[in-house]
Amino acid sequence: PACAFYYVELNDNLQPYRVRRHIIGTKQSEDAILYQNNNSGMFVSLALSQSKQWVFIRTGDHQSTEIRAFPADSDGSAITVIEPLKVGHEYYLDHYGDHFYIQTNRDHTNFEIARTQINTPSQENWETIIAGDDDHYITGFCCFAGFLAVEERQQGLDQMYMVSYNQPETRTYVPFEEASYCAGLGDNREFEQDQLRLSYESMVTPKSVLSFDVATKSLKTLKQQIIPSGYNPNDYEAERLMVKARDGMMVPVSLVYKKGMVLDGSNPLHLYGYGAYGLGMPPYFSVARLSLLDRGFIYAIAHIRGGDEMGRHWYEDYRGLKRTTTFYDFIDVADQLIKDGYSAVGKISTSGGSAGGSLMGFIANERPELWGAMVAHVPFVDILNTMLDDQLPLTPMEWPEWGNPIKDLEAFKNISSYCPYQNVEPQAYPPLLVTAGLNDPRVTYWEPAKWVAKLRATRSNDAPLFLKTNMSSGHQGKSGRYDSLQEVAEEYCFILELLGRS
Repeated sequence: PACAFYYVELNDNLQPYRVRRHIIGTKQSEDAILYQNNNSGMFVSLALSQSKQWVFIRTGDHQSTEIRAFPADSDGSAITVIEPLKVGHEYYLDHYGDHFYIQTNRDHTNFEIARTQINTPSQENWETIIAGDDDHYITGFCCFAGFLAVEERQQGLDQMYMVSYNQPETRTYVPFEEASYCAGLGDNREFEQDQLRLSYESMVTPKSVLSFDVATKSLKTLKQQIIPSGYNPNDYEAERLMVKARDGMMVPVSLVYKKGMVLDGSNPLHLYGYGAYGLGMPPYFSVARLSLLDRGFIYAIAHIRGGDEMGRHWYEDYRGLKRTTTFYDFIDVADQLIKDGYSAVGKISTSGGSAGGSLMGFIANERPELWGAMVAHVPFVDILNTMLDDQLPLTPMEWPEWGNPIKDLEAFKNISSYCPYQNVEPQAYPPLLVTAGLNDPRVTYWEPAKWVAKLRATRSNDAPLFLKTNMSSGHQGKSGRYDSLQEVAEEYCFILELLGRS
């Protein structure tokens, strides 16, 4: 048979919208179109089953999914729709034997695992094998020849377990020892294997590759990130706190600092947050962060609502009309850390990017006195005008997250009430470093530019306010092994200069 590969193609708005098949040795113009979706609110992606026997074409947005499947050894002309698109239904697919295995939120917001015969894939034939519940948030899974591996989250902490296809009720958990960490399936390329590779790190443990022996239930470290300058994890202390938000919800906070530090309110603290799209911020390790810790900083990650740290409801219940919950969670965390002696008013630096930049814009308007320095990377701050412009590439697919102010008056009023750009006031603002990318297709460069211009024209003080527009980068900043470190160095220099720890 002809040697071929499949690929996803972008349209003029840089939206992945169709799948094509290229036969090696032929002209690209002859590539067959296997699937095309012209809905401007949807993304198209391509994946291969762990068994390497099936190809999956996934179409979806932030809340809905439709998957098509065809045999990997075919020409892709016979494609099966697993379950048609239904608003609010998300599902993911893998394959083992005569069955498709499905991670689905059809019956529970925290997802369940179901299976169905390959020749009867529609939802009425799905058999639940691992039920969803409030305490176990299923975040991923993978089919192997001898077992099914499931990723989940309990009380905000990653967990991993294996089950037999014949006895899915019996779970073998991987034993993680630290109180706060992030873990997940690593690079497992083979279908038949009894050594499961895992990724692991914490705020004090560098990025590691672990191996879990499914038969003996033993765990060992295969490789760990080397810190060339030298690093001793015993020099640092990590904590996990639960902070009560103003509505009574308990919000997790991960902290790390130099061991032996006296927590008397005199320490500078850097507080990071995101809180959007159901993307939880794990308590990850950072080499660059050490330069702050070694200068006496405490580093904290606020696991605010809008992410999915505490379950899928942590995201789904607090987007759209309840978007401001995310922002107030962050402020409540800062206030509690001050009360507990971790830092003080004006000694907290903070940062966030993209939707995390929306957070920065809101808290700058709402509680400007709290922050001694603020860094907003490619900040999504002109939310209302962007959501009103359906000609922008990503606006239609963002409506499920923020609301559609074109058709929904309540959404218009809600976004207007918190949009950072719309709500700039004549008050004293914290020192700000704002970045933008000229080639950014997600947050267009004029958003941070006009926000900075309005701040300069409206604020009542003259604190440092910098706008840096990278003329050759996009949404993720500079590429290259060292260029990204240069950007982190610029951010830290700004913070250290203002908080007196240079």
